[in-house]
Amino acid sequence: MGSSAKPSGHTASPAFRAAFRERAGNRAELSFADFMELALYHPEVGYYRQPRQRIGYGGETDFYTATSAGNVFGELIAAGAVTLLNGQDPNAFTFVEIGAEPAAGVLRAVSHPFRDYKIIPCGQPIALAGRLVVFSNELFDAQPCHRFVRHEGRWVEIGVTLRDDTLVETWMAGLPPASLPTAAPEGYQLDVPWTARELMRQITRQSWQGLLLACDYGKSWAEISTTQPHGTARAYHRHQQNKNLLDRPGEQDLTCHICWDWLREELVAQGFRADTLESQETFFVRQSGEYIRNLITQDATHLTRRKLALTQLIHPAHLGQKFQVLHALRT
Repeated sequence: MGSSAKPSGHTASPAFRAAFRERAGNRAELSFADFMELALYHPEVGYYRQPRQRIGYGGETDFYTATSAGNVFGELIAAGAVTLLNGQDPNAFTFVEIGAEPAAGVLRAVSHPFRDYKIIPCGQPIALAGRLVVFSNELFDAQPCHRFVRHEGRWVEIGVTLRDDTLVETWMAGLPPASLPTAAPEGYQLDVPWTARELMRQITRQSWQGLLLACDYGKSWAEISTTQPHGTARAYHRHQQNKNLLDRPGEQDLTCHICWDWLREELVAQGFRADTLESQETFFVRQSGEYIRNLITQDATHLTRRKLALTQLIHPAHLGQKFQVLHALRT
């Protein structure tokens, strides 16, 4: 359509502008998904390629997650995985974590019962084979999403272009995919996490057996397409959430809610069984209950740092309800 959907421009570094022009070529325009992929994963200017600490509570970090609770999170995950293996010897399985931060990892400093522990950094090729526990924490929400807006009875895809060295939202030409809802209110914004589904397909189509365990946050397709009129995409910078998605590309995190329905469909299609989605609180209480009981009874009269970490991970007012856990087995 060519008309700007947002009148004000957003600044970007000279290096990012050069990378944008190289990627866009003669089109001078990228879909929002391509822009997000560039902003997060470009080898030089991508957010996840920068050699700095992104996760934590310090003033120079941008957000915190379950791994910020220290070893307790890894110990809970290991205990839950052993339970879900349902009597199978954990020493017969390699624990593979996809998307861990550099010099980090959920089991890096944790004593665990698995045969081996391997990390596949975010954005690196994924090769899986053998008997595995495949784990991820906030991997799928870090995948690029397409953005659409409802305008005059049809869906229009939102793109990004450079005008006078500033980034501007545009409405792209072309017909929208037939899979989008047939009706929605005027101005409804829809952030569609197709790339997250493609990643799940890539993981599950490979020849491996065992347990998939994904901690993330998302919604059903019905919720995404009917109850989120402003979309779910957002940015995080210095622990502040904002909707200025084009600001500081490469310097702030971009994320959107994943569609749990689609990920579960991929699991079923690839022969996984007993796929279950539950809140992080419910998952840990059900699958890591013995570990929780032992931790609580240790030094029972004192509120230790490890107990505080446990509270943060399972309390519904903290991370217990904000995050969900999807798990399934394939034998």
